[in-house]
Amino acid sequence: MVNNAVNISAYDGIPPASREEGRAHIDSGPLYDKSRVLALLDKGDAHTHLWTRKCIQDVQRLEFEIEDVRALLKQALLNGRYVNSEWCVQKPTGPWAACDSYFLARMEWIENAGKELPCNYYVKFAINKAGKLLLLVSCHLSQ
Repeated sequence: MVNNAVNISAYDGIPPASREEGRAHIDSGPLYDKSRVLALLDKGDAHTHLWTRKCIQDVQRLEFEIEDVRALLKQALLNGRYVNSEWCVQKPTGPWAACDSYFLARMEWIENAGKELPCNYYVKFAINKAGKLLLLVSCHLSQ
């Protein structure tokens, strides 16, 4: 079988042949060096892109701006826990990106409760092939 799936990430690998194969785990993670990701985060908002429709919806639901997403990802890299790496597809027909995911638990002030409560976040991202852009695939509270 010929694989026509397009990999737009900096990770040099071959994505699954079709979406029907689902998300495919990549065993050699984390794929992206933290210092490389942090350097891109330090370059500002223009270097961070919400890549999937679901990520855009999740960020809107959290009422985050792009700088909030960057701060969360930075905190996840520095204080969170690496979860896994996997291939993710943007649309049913591609393209694909090899992504790292992180879990972050942090305390946040919850206005309705009138106190700080633990919030658990899940973030997943890739670096584009040119190495100049972070592609956010997931950014949501952990279920």
